[in-house]
Amino acid sequence: MTLPEACLVAFTTFSGLRLVSYFPQIYKVARDHSGASAISYVTWALWTGCHISTGLYAAVNLSDLLLAASSVLYALCCLMVIALTATKRHRIRLNRANSDENPPVATAEADTGVKSTG
Repeated sequence: MTLPEACLVAFTTFSGLRLVSYFPQIYKVARDHSGASAISYVTWALWTGCHISTGLYAAVNLSDLLLAASSVLYALCCLMVIALTATKRHRIRLNRANSDENPPVATAEADTGVKSTG
């Protein structure tokens, strides 16, 4: 195997692994109930920008459509994480706002912990 062939195999292998590695993160964010607080918009936006610029460079300067297409896929995965996180955080803000507007009604049972039998 020549060096260029070995580089292509390494690129293909790690690109595939990278693409697959986004799915557990997307799944975790989708299932998160606390607003995906561990997700940094800045970090994911930077990764998105890197992937988009790599894709553009590959398409325009190198005429390498494989690299361009894989970079677009990575950017889409990053955008999915950002969009899911934004949705989760928006829903939490709405839920908090709704609960602040409609506080629970106090009852004797809630205050004392004793259920009335009357």
